[in-house]
Amino acid sequence: MPVKIVAVLVVLPVRVVWELLAGAARAVGRYVLGPLYTYVLGPLLRGLGRVVSFLLKLVFVWPWTALWRYLLGPLVRALYAYLIAPLASALYRYLLRPLGLAAWWAADLLWRYVLVPVSRWAYRYVLRPVGVVLAWAWGVAGRVLCRAGWVFIGWPLSQVYRYVLTPVGHVVRAVWRTARDAVRETGAEVRRMLFGTPAGERARSRARTLSSTTAAADAATAAEFSPPR
Repeated sequence: MPVKIVAVLVVLPVRVVWELLAGAARAVGRYVLGPLYTYVLGPLLRGLGRVVSFLLKLVFVWPWTALWRYLLGPLVRALYAYLIAPLASALYRYLLRPLGLAAWWAADLLWRYVLVPVSRWAYRYVLRPVGVVLAWAWGVAGRVLCRAGWVFIGWPLSQVYRYVLTPVGHVVRAVWRTARDAVRETGAEVRRMLFGTPAGERARSRARTLSSTTAAADAATAAEFSPPR
């Protein structure tokens, strides 16, 4: 209850006064300040800006533009046309061009009569003999290295191959063949013991026996009827 009384007695009058002041300010801004700015202050400020811009151009732009257009520009163009360009042309024609031609001529003489003969002499009497000596030394070094390689590496390896590896290889081959034949014979014996001798094998053994007997008889006959030497 006291809060409502305080709100009615204090807050409400303040709010009413604030609303009245705001409405008065909006009315003054709309009906007084707005037309005043639109019809009085705005044109006055724009005119003042134009006057200030005109004065600034009059003081800082137009004098320098006129000075360049009517005095400095023609003076610079005249100086370039009648002084700088002729001086540059004369300097190029009578100094820079002769100096360039003299430098080219001197460089050509230096190249033709100094550098080329010196290069030829250096190649003929220095670089070429040095190259020949280096090539000969390289060939000698290569032959020495080859001979040393054969003496220290090739010949020992060849002797090891001839007197060690080759006999060992023959022994290994003989042992391998013997073991292979033994394994084959053992397999054949085991197979004959388990399964007997097949008919085809008996026929082949009989044919081998017959052929060997026939070959022995033919050899004996030939030896008997051959003429004595």
